[in-house]
Amino acid sequence: RVAHAFLFTGVRGVGKTTSARILAKALNCLNPPPVGSGQGAEPCLECAACREIAEGTDVDVREIDGASYTGVDEIRKLQESLPYRPTRDRYKIFIVDEVHMLSQNAWNALLKTLEEPPPHVKFILATTEVHKVPVTILSRVQRFDFKMIPSRLIADRIREVLQAEKIEADEHAVTLVAREAAGSMRDALSLLDQVIAFNPAH
Repeated sequence: RVAHAFLFTGVRGVGKTTSARILAKALNCLNPPPVGSGQGAEPCLECAACREIAEGTDVDVREIDGASYTGVDEIRKLQESLPYRPTRDRYKIFIVDEVHMLSQNAWNALLKTLEEPPPHVKFILATTEVHKVPVTILSRVQRFDFKMIPSRLIADRIREVLQAEKIEADEHAVTLVAREAAGSMRDALSLLDQVIAFNPAH
């Protein structure tokens, strides 16, 4: 059985929102692998649903920024749309980023929604500050804690990017950028951009 609500928590840049999109693809893929194939719920990445979720244009998968969705009115509008079936996909999925930014009234309204959601609705909440999420919400979601990414894996990704961009780099520099990122892949790529821009040769 698939939970009706998930909570992804961890420091910034460790893949919470990206994982939320992957989960949305797995739930709504139009070409899922056959049962018993051993592939689980691997999304095909080629069907209309997978492509549109990646592009952010799927009408049944909405990404909401918690910072701009702080009021109770916004949550009520969301609640009003829940009874309607998805346009095409299997589920209507709401990805709420930085969910800890919601106001107390918005939390109360969301709690009612999480208690009795329609079967065709799934929520994926993401936050960097899980301690700000009310206990009443935590008790109604399936929680996943994202760990910081090891420097070794960050360095491997940096090498892949440099190779794709045909940029030569000193191994010590790659290690330094990976270490300075402190477990965040997003920070590592931002630092890499700055280093490349600083070098007049590129």
